[in-house]
Formats: sequence, structure tokens, C-alpha cells
Amino acid sequence: MKSNLRTNVFGCLVVALCMLSPIHGICAGGGGVVTDAGAMEGKHYDPKGKYPSSFTVDLQNGLRKTLPFDDQRDFEEAKKGFIAAPSYKQIKADAGHVAWDMGSYDYLLQGKTFDSIHPSLQRQAILNMAYGLYEVVPGKIYQVRGFDLANISFVKSNTGWIVFDPLTAKETARAALELINQKLGKRPVVAVVYSHSHGDHFGGVRGVVDEKDVKSGKVKIIAPVGFMEHAISENVYAGNAMTRRMFFQYGVLLPRSPFGHVDQSIGKNTAAGNLGLIEPNKYIYKDFETLVVDGVKMEFQNTPGTEAPAEMNTYFPDLKAFWAAENITGTIHNIYTLRGALIRDALAWSKHINTALYRYGSKAEVMFASHSWPRFGNARIQEVMRTQRDTYAYLNNEVLHNANKGVTINEIHNLYKLPKSLQSQWSAHSYHGSEEHNSRAVINRYLGYWDANPATLIPLSPKDSAPLYIEMMGGSEKILAKGKQLYEQGKYREAMEIVNKLVYGEPNNTTAKDLLADIFEQIGYQKESPSVRNSFLGAAYELRNGIPGGASPKSSGPDMIKAMTTELWLNSLAISMDSKKADGMRFVINLITPDNNEKFVVEMSNSALTNIKGQLAKKPDLTVTIKRVDLEKVMAGKATFDTLLASGLAKFEGDRKPFDQLRSTLTVFTPDFELMPGTKPAKTTPPPSIDPMQVLDHIESTGG
Repeated sequence: MKSNLRTNVFGCLVVALCMLSPIHGICAGGGGVVTDAGAMEGKHYDPKGKYPSSFTVDLQNGLRKTLPFDDQRDFEEAKKGFIAAPSYKQIKADAGHVAWDMGSYDYLLQGKTFDSIHPSLQRQAILNMAYGLYEVVPGKIYQVRGFDLANISFVKSNTGWIVFDPLTAKETARAALELINQKLGKRPVVAVVYSHSHGDHFGGVRGVVDEKDVKSGKVKIIAPVGFMEHAISENVYAGNAMTRRMFFQYGVLLPRSPFGHVDQSIGKNTAAGNLGLIEPNKYIYKDFETLVVDGVKMEFQNTPGTEAPAEMNTYFPDLKAFWAAENITGTIHNIYTLRGALIRDALAWSKHINTALYRYGSKAEVMFASHSWPRFGNARIQEVMRTQRDTYAYLNNEVLHNANKGVTINEIHNLYKLPKSLQSQWSAHSYHGSEEHNSRAVINRYLGYWDANPATLIPLSPKDSAPLYIEMMGGSEKILAKGKQLYEQGKYREAMEIVNKLVYGEPNNTTAKDLLADIFEQIGYQKESPSVRNSFLGAAYELRNGIPGGASPKSSGPDMIKAMTTELWLNSLAISMDSKKADGMRFVINLITPDNNEKFVVEMSNSALTNIKGQLAKKPDLTVTIKRVDLEKVMAGKATFDTLLASGLAKFEGDRKPFDQLRSTLTVFTPDFELMPGTKPAKTTPPPSIDPMQVLDHIESTGG
């Protein structure tokens, strides 16, 4: 069954505000969610979809016999301290759409075993169904879980609440605050702690505090050093590409179904409400720093270079409680996140956990975090700390051990395996990351993408090499026949190897695309990591149905615009500039923003746009003077330079031509390019006219 329902996907948090799905109008994020009625009945949502093959069923049955399902401690800890669930399972956004729908995953609670889901992943997906208010430390620390990708934590202070990580969206954070106040008595929020620079840990702040109280000092917002820089910059330069790639990692177009989206490792999904940002008024600069806030003593541990560039743990010495931020959760995390990001440092991550283990691990009686569930008892806490410390260390060391013996980036994922002692520990399993892509990431971090074979140093593009392979294999019919044979033998990766070549060489070959989709689907069913599962199932979806049209870019929210530096904006303009259109252009522009005393030289030469802060050219072609607060209107799409010139809020001195030349070269990026060949519709609706100087919403790095 198909529908014409279309949902705009292009927004900050594309995982939540997704392009419309032709099938039931469902997306994996919260925006425009329509539950797939067939999920409860175990029906596939796609008419072309295939059920698990006998080979996939046999694999899952084998895993059910070998995985440590007798260890039920995670379930016991996830249930501990439950107080109440709200009467609702949907949370509406202020704009009127559904921001959050926990009920869309209820198919997981039927007690069924799904052969279309890796048994370990099904276990994780059920654990992440925790929904409501929980007590973590009696009378002092509470969490609301299942309202967003992250947990929101509340520490009772002398006069109010200290909130740790206020979720992604104002609406879900507000609902969580209302729930705890309803159940435990109304208390004001006296402080907020941002554990790190990803949006699901700060975006809902306006749902719990008023900015004027932060500016007056009445409410503290505490964050690690570097927070503001990284909260904004991590997704700007490659934001559009990251947004598009997130369609696969987060399964944006996949229905919530045992054959589609089941979980996102560290939570169910991301809320589709209003993401905001209030700048902290207290930063933690030292490796260890102690604060007392409204009677609550906290020691902060900065852990840069772990799950985020700016991140910190917190220890409550009077409560013997350790807050592990997103450094220790119910999964081994991404060293390389498939949406795209700089490679993280597994060794540094291991060492920061080790520091926490030796500084706090011998004392803590409770460990809780921004995702997953708490761990209780000192022995249990030390066990989980050591397991994750050792898993990150083993990942780094074992991969580099093999690399030093000649194993390449194109081989390591087929060799790397955890030792049996870690395989038997649930907290060593890689849900958000995967052993396959994390192991390749370690080599990439130290040695780069090249395997040292000159044939792979400057390879042909896939679309150029594919016709040669097709010719040498005897044409498309022979490839299809062999591909089907391999598929029917359960040799899915071998089948993928040759059918993928055919799809690149003949992108309009529907039979080839459908076969490749069938292959991808079985591989997806077999994967433990939702990121990997979603990537295969998302690609299968697009091969069968194409990319939905109708995406309309929109500007970033005012909080993100305000936090974006002028230099970062100028750098992003340089990326959006079409170098071919700039060929032969030469000019120098001075940009002055007098209200914040900043000045820049912007220079175009050799088809490159550069800028330098704190300088002014002596003989510019044009000088542009505009207050930063008015420039923000341009960045937000609320005004253009021309409207500001007309109203006297901007001034041009000199030749206007360079400005018009620059503007003529700028590209408005949209996340609708093909990831798989032959998936873009022949006719697309052109996006509305947009000022290319405004900052468009791309993803933020939710969930890392």
C-alpha cells in the first residue's frame, strides 16, 4: 500500500524531520510519524520486500544459542527505580506535528522473536523501550527515559532541580520536566549541565529554563571547555553530505517495523521538535574541577576526544554516584560514525575511562549516563567500566597490531574479532558502532584510506569501471544469473560484489536494482549494529522506491545562527561557491561588523574564496559594513543584503560588482543526491528560491 503523504525532511535533525516516504508516509525520525499497521502483525511494509531467508533464519537461530542471554542483569537494572509512565506515548511539537512517538515501537513488546532482527539487536531494542520516570539514587537523582534519543536526568538540589542533558527538543524536555514535577512536586530548575556538544544533549534547553534567568545568573548552565565551538562547527562544512548520509545510518525513510527501523543503539530515535541553544555561563576548563551548586557537590572530569570533541563526566561524592555522559553506555560507540565525521581516538577513549575507573570506580555505587540504563553496585560498575575500557583499548591495539603485520584497511574488517572473554559481555557489543566499520576507522585514523596498492590509489570511478566488469563477465544476463545463484545459496556478500557492479554500469536496470535490494535486505537483517542494518535496509528501500522528492531547505534556528561565528559563516560560503563560476574573478572585500568589533578581509582569486579575521585591506574593491545582529538576519533568511541596504542597516562603499559576483557563484545545497545509482526520480520539484547567503539547516551530530 502506498500513499502520497509527503513529509519535509530538510531540517536540523534530519533524522527527525524526514523526507516523505511513499510507503505509509513513515519515517524513522519523529516528524510526521505514521505507525505501520503491519508491524504488529509481522507484515512487510514494502510490496517488493522479502522475508528472512532460510540462511538468515539459521544464522539467527545459531546466535540465539551462543549469545549470553542467561545474563539478565541489564533488564533488572533497566527496570529498577521505575516510578511512573505518562498516560500518553506521543508528544506533539509546538508546530503541530508529532515530535515523539514511543508507541510506534510497541511491536517489540509482543514477546515475539523476529528472524528479521539480529537477536542481540532485538534484545537491545527492547531494553531501550524503557519509558517514564525512574529513581536512580533514592530521593536525590532521577531520570526520564524514552522521551528522546537521550535520557534527561534530574538531581534534586536544596531548592530545585539540576538538569543533566535536556534532550534534543524543547517539547520533549518540557514534557519530561512536567512529568517529574507532577509526580514528585514542582521545583524550579536552578542549573543545567551540558555533558557534551551533540544536539540531543542541549537542544531541549528552552523547555526547562528561560534564557533571561541564565543571563541574570539565576540559573547556571555548565559545559566543558570548547562546547560552543564544537556544538556549531562539527556539521557546517560537510553538513549537506552528512544530512544525506544520515538517511542510511539513521534509516530515515524506514518504517518502524521488524523489517525496518527497530532501534538506534543508544535510544529509540530522535525527537522532531524545536532544537535550541542557550550559551553556558560556566565552563569547566581543568581536567578535574569541583563545583557546589545549590548544595550539590560535583566533580567534573573533562574527557576531550572521546565521543565528542568537548565532553565531561561528573562524580557526586556525597551520593557516590558517577555520571558517565556518553562515554560509557549500553554499547560500544562509533569510532567512525557512518553519517560522516572525523575519526575518533579509541585509545584516548579507553584512557579516559581508565582514569574514571581509578579515580571514581572504587567509590561509586551508582553509574548512570545520558543514554541506556544505570548500573548499580560497585562491583558491577567496575565490571562495566573495565569491559568498555578494554574493548576500546583492544580495538585500537589489535587493529594496529594487524596493520603492522601488513593487514590493510580493505581486509581488517574481515579479520577483526573480539576475544571470547569480551564477546560474552553485553557491554562490549557494538550497537552504535560495529566491529566492521570501527576496525577500518582505526586504520584510517593512523594510515589513511589507501591500502598501499597503487591500483587503488587513483582508481576509476565506479560508474566508469563498472561497464568494463560487465563486459568481461559476459553481460548483464550472466551477472544476474550468477547473482541470483549466489543469493539463493545465501552467499550475500559475494552476490553483492558482482550485482553492485551491474547496478553502477546499468543504473536503470530495475531487475538488477531489485536483486541488489534483496541482497542488501538479507545482510541488513543479519547485522547487530542498527547503523549498519539501517544502511543496508535504507539502500534497499531507495533501490526499490527511489528517492522521494519535495525536499525544501529551511534556515537554521535563531539559537544556532547566533552561535555561529562570522568566520565560520564565511568559510561555509567558500565551500558553497562553485569554482567553475568563479573562474577569472578577482576581488577584495572588507567586511566590518562594528557592534562586536570584528573585521575581515574576503578575497577571491584563483577560484578560491579566502578570509582572514582581524585585518582590513588598504585598497579593497568593496567595503561592507553591517552590524553582526543584522548579519544574523541574512544568515537566518529573514533579510537580504539588499533589503538591509534599502533600510540603511547595511552600507556598501566602493564597487558593488564583487558582491554580485560572489553571490552569483554560490550554490544552495539540498540533500537529495543519489547514494545508490538510478534512484533519483526523472522529474523533481525545484526547490524554492533561497538567498544563497543564508545558513541552511543541516543535521547536528545527534547521538554521534
